[in-house]
Amino acid sequence: MTEQVTLPKIEKLTGVKGMNDVLPPDSAMVEWLEGKVRLLMARYAYRNIRTPIVERTPLFIRGLGEVTDIVEKEMYCFEDRLNGDPLTLRPEATAGVVRAAIEHNMLYDGGKRLYYMGPMFRHERPQKGRYRQFDQIGAEALGFGGAEVDAELILMACALWKEIGLDDVRLELNSLGQPEERLAHRKALITHLEQHADVLDEDAKRRLYSNPLRILDTKNPQMQSVVESAPKLLDFLGEASLAHFQKLTSILEANGVVYAVNPRLVRGMDYYNLTVFEFTTDRLGSQGTVCAGGRYDYLFEQLGGKPASAVGWALGVDRVLELAKSAGLKDVGPNLDAYAIVTDASSFPLVLSTLQALREVGVSVQMHAFTGDGMGSMKSQFKRADSSGARFALIFGHDEVTSHQVTVKPLRDVNASQQTRSLSDIATWATALQSAA
Repeated sequence: MTEQVTLPKIEKLTGVKGMNDVLPPDSAMVEWLEGKVRLLMARYAYRNIRTPIVERTPLFIRGLGEVTDIVEKEMYCFEDRLNGDPLTLRPEATAGVVRAAIEHNMLYDGGKRLYYMGPMFRHERPQKGRYRQFDQIGAEALGFGGAEVDAELILMACALWKEIGLDDVRLELNSLGQPEERLAHRKALITHLEQHADVLDEDAKRRLYSNPLRILDTKNPQMQSVVESAPKLLDFLGEASLAHFQKLTSILEANGVVYAVNPRLVRGMDYYNLTVFEFTTDRLGSQGTVCAGGRYDYLFEQLGGKPASAVGWALGVDRVLELAKSAGLKDVGPNLDAYAIVTDASSFPLVLSTLQALREVGVSVQMHAFTGDGMGSMKSQFKRADSSGARFALIFGHDEVTSHQVTVKPLRDVNASQQTRSLSDIATWATALQSAA
């Protein structure tokens, strides 16, 4: 009697919470947005930079600030098992871009306009539009100190909203001034908050002397009256800082850009000075910020480089696409020109050589493939061809293959008739598969 072997049950593995798979058709929407951005960046003369997703932990502690939420709560930090180096999955890209600019002396011959795309990592409570791994697209102008470059970046973002069909995005501006102006404001702000210590929540009390400016960004409704009555940083700005801000707003107004000055806008990283801005919407609930940035003229020095001005922004891909969907964006996957219907597996050598020839001249075509259940009936293949979105069906039946031909059947134009084409003269009819709308 043969002994029956019972295999152990294998646990099904799943992805890490908050780090999501991006599947078709959503992946096609990501590619669509990235394609729009690449074309836009080229028009503004911004060039692509790619930095590692892993950096040394001190880069973010020094660059973002020790008492920021990102550094205190959200970074994925670990020790290199080989040499003990403290490493971190990047929670944002600006610090890495500046590190690369310093390390490779990129500004030796003048300023650089750069952009990036890629994943960032923050250990947050996963929710719609806010994940632990998320894609960002960002633009950084390094080595430029004028307000006109601040304006250029904001205008670029406005151009992107127009390009992808978003009209429900608001621009908010503020100026954080320079360090000495922030220091004067900080003292007045601490005094004000100390006078209302009984209203402050635990987070505000913890930040009161380490980073009081971040208290202004609280979402606690019980603290809103205290925040609203707090000293405003704009009132502490000197002549040069005010002139920078006024130049920015005058350029935006000359270009028809609508904005609102928000004195409570402070951003979450310590490296900002002067201009800060956010593009927001009401369509995404609590995750209303879709793009944000500002000027960071002291980050180069903080990271050990020579002084250099800089300004940039970043947008969350998930949030922008959610907003685009809410505005009516449909599936933007690649348009399929043709679907090849095959009735006999023995004809695959001829079919594949034909499809390769079509693809070489730019026709996008999907082939019906053999499965464990066989080729499938003509009816089922036509059903798949129709659901694929292809404009034409290429029918490789017995008669067609025998005569070295293919039947081209329109799937979208009910008034068009099918035609038989010779496989020896593909170049004369292949482009017609692409040009039909």
